[in-house]
Parts: sequence; C-alpha cells; structure tokens
Amino acid sequence: MKITVVGRQMNVYEEMKLLIDKKLKKFDKFFSGEGDATVTLSCKHNQKYIELTISAAGALFRSEVGAESFRDALDEAVGNIERQIRKNKTRLARRLREGAFIPPAEEEFDDIAMDDEQIIRTKTFSTKPMSPEEAILQMNLLGHQFFVFNDDQTGATCVVYTRRDGAYGLIVPEGA
Repeated sequence: MKITVVGRQMNVYEEMKLLIDKKLKKFDKFFSGEGDATVTLSCKHNQKYIELTISAAGALFRSEVGAESFRDALDEAVGNIERQIRKNKTRLARRLREGAFIPPAEEEFDDIAMDDEQIIRTKTFSTKPMSPEEAILQMNLLGHQFFVFNDDQTGATCVVYTRRDGAYGLIVPEGA
C-alpha cells in the first residue's frame, strides 16, 4: 500500500511516519497491497486530528478522528476504517459489479477570500454513471451526508442524501 503522510501547518516527524506505516500495513491483507492511503495530521483547538483516507479497488474509506494525542487518534481511525471494510466488504462483492465505485479523482480546492460572500471553498470532482443504490453505498463509505452522481439509466446529474429520520432521499432534476 502506498502511504502519503501530510502535516497541516506542522512538521510530521519520522517516528510518527513509521508508526503510521506500521499501523496501515494491516490493510494489505484486504487490498493485496494495491491501495493508496493518505493520512493528514493537524492540530485544532488543543486537539490532535487525523484524517485517514484509503482508496482501493475503486472504493474510498475515510475516517476523521480527534484525540489528545496523534497515537490515540491513529488507533481510533484505523479501527473505524477496519470496521467500514468488514461491514461493506461482502456487500460490495455480492451486490455491485466490478468497478462500480468512482476511482479517487484529483480533487481541486480553491480557497476564496471574499468579505461579503459565504462561499469559502470550491471543490471540483469527477462523476461516474452509477445507480442510486451504488451512490448511497459510496456516500456511506465516505461518511458524507450527500453524494452527487450521474444516473446510469438517465444520464442526469442526481443527488442522494441522508434524511433526518435515517432514510435516504434522491434529488432528480426535472425532465430527467
């Protein structure tokens, strides 16, 4: 597995990089060494945060954890990812066709500094045709509350989202 360690407004020491490498090696058994992992470390409000994103076989697994130390946050993030993989591994293999997930795209973030406007960042991503069920699964793997995708039947750009009652909603443009 290829591991990228990033420190936001901080330096990451070699000892921490080695610890991250050691902890993430356990995921090689799930992905046969073909995955990519990005670990982002940051400090906010006197807490240490780790954001762990693993992309393998077209699926994305993500966990963001805050704790008193980076070691505690890393342990919790690794546990979260392992639970996600175990929970969804059989469902992915059984219900979806090969390559059903969006491959990790190059995401672009543009920081915008405007005084009167509410937009502070623009995110660009690529979409892939998929069914609403596949989009819901991808949304859950990412831990997001909504997911934008192209419907594989109509070609329309749609949105699935998590409702307050725990059910899912689908937004389809008029005429699609």
